[in-house]
Amino acid sequence: MLQYSDMVAKVLSPFDPRPVELLNGDGASPFVLSCEHAGRAIPEIFGDLGVAPADMERHIAYDIGAEGVSRHLSRILDAPLILQRYSRLVVDCNRPFEAPDSMPVVSDGTAVPANAGLSERARRQRFAEIQQPFHDTIAAVLDRRVQAGLPSVLISVHSFTPRLRGGPQRPWELGVLSNRDGSFAARFLAVFQARHPAIVSAHNEPYVVNDASDYTIPVHGERRGLPHLLLEIRNDLIVDEAGQSRWAAMVAEALVAANAKGNIDGR
Repeated sequence: MLQYSDMVAKVLSPFDPRPVELLNGDGASPFVLSCEHAGRAIPEIFGDLGVAPADMERHIAYDIGAEGVSRHLSRILDAPLILQRYSRLVVDCNRPFEAPDSMPVVSDGTAVPANAGLSERARRQRFAEIQQPFHDTIAAVLDRRVQAGLPSVLISVHSFTPRLRGGPQRPWELGVLSNRDGSFAARFLAVFQARHPAIVSAHNEPYVVNDASDYTIPVHGERRGLPHLLLEIRNDLIVDEAGQSRWAAMVAEALVAANAKGNIDGR
């Protein structure tokens, strides 16, 4: 755990939004949902980060459509949902502190001037006030469920852009990510592909999960030994309410079936 005894002035003022939103914290579902890149808020002290308004609408600022999908999933499944309100350009809440892109200087070709030349102390302050409360909330929800004797399956909800600047087109519509323990991800993907064979889906595309580039799954899923997966839905499919509702329904159905199969198989 980082020590914050030498902090600079606070990042968040009383007028800034709280970094974490917890929905349906007592939900009875076995699923616990997190959405690390839901919001686009910027602390007042940072102005606009030096980033143009049009770029704040892009995937570099937040995961387009992921919050809407997450909210639908929470309602359909009766699942707790932990949402992050601040832009990933301020601090990426799915990165460890040491990751170079946890507070990116450039993101997919766009400079973030407010992040240039940050001292370690300034970086720690952002981490302490924005990233840490989000993960403390996830940990508290999971701890309460342990105390109540409730099972937990951790689902981290994200979206990805169809194409990075200068990169190839990404053909996948759904990516299902895991690292050390891919058992639940494999069950979910098998169920989803059987029910939706026309949808292009794959394991560990367009990204992979690892300790250097991810936080939620390694810390809250793997260390606790919980079934888990990270979902990546292509963001052009979930830009509106209809797409978000459609994808949430498909994902929820496959999650329930994959969990039931695991219970029957004893894994």
